[in-house]
Amino acid sequence: MNFQRFQTREPLEMNLIPLIDVLLVILIFLMITTTYSKYAELQINLPTADAQKQPERPNEINITVNAGGQYTVNRRPVVFRDASGLADEMRRAGVELKDPVVVINADANATHQSVIHIMEASRLAGYSHISFATQTQAK
Repeated sequence: MNFQRFQTREPLEMNLIPLIDVLLVILIFLMITTTYSKYAELQINLPTADAQKQPERPNEINITVNAGGQYTVNRRPVVFRDASGLADEMRRAGVELKDPVVVINADANATHQSVIHIMEASRLAGYSHISFATQTQAK
C-alpha cells in the first residue's frame, strides 16, 4: 500500500549559510595562525682592504684551489679522494714546521665546498690556525 501517493513532496533545499559560516571561521583561523616568511636573496657586499702585503712566514702551508677544483699544497699539485687524503698531504708539507698556519688561496669562482674540504682537512691534520688570502682591488 502506498499512502503517500497523492501527497506532494517538498522540494529539497540546501541551506548554505552554515557552510559559509564554517568556511569563514576556517579561513580566519588559517589567516591568524599562518606565519608569512619572506624569502629573499642575501645582498652581500664583501669589504675591501688596502693593506700591505704580509711578508711570507716560514711556518705557512699554502693551499690553493682553482675554479676547476684542482688543489696544490705549497705549489705542488695534489690528487686526493677525500678530506683525509688532503690532510695527509698537509701533514707531509708541515712535518718540519712548528705550529703551522694554513693559508687558503681560493679562486673567486671556486666552489664553497672546495674551501670546506680544505678546512676539514686542516682539522683532521690538527692545524687550528687558518687564514684566507685575498687581493686588493686595482685602483
